[in-house]
Amino acid sequence: MELRGKQKQFLKKEAHHLQPIFQIGKGGLSDEIIKQIDEALEKRELIKINLLQNTDEVPADVAAEVADRIGAVVVQQIGKTIIFFRESSKEKNQRISELVKRI
Repeated sequence: MELRGKQKQFLKKEAHHLQPIFQIGKGGLSDEIIKQIDEALEKRELIKINLLQNTDEVPADVAAEVADRIGAVVVQQIGKTIIFFRESSKEKNQRISELVKRI
């Protein structure tokens, strides 16, 4: 899903109050973390992850790899914080995507 400017702006506003639910540290970006991010996006549609100071990962590379592997959209990447969005396949979880479609 390609997002327009106003849609991204809305998602940034929605994500502002969210706490990062994943922290990527010394172990880096593993298949297990990507699987967990995928499951979280299915339930929440909008998540925030954080890269810890002790990681060797580059935030832009992490954002691109996660987006490519699970079909998510990078809404914003500021420093070591990345916001992802993906429409849920389950209708009961599509609260945010319904709002985004109206914009």
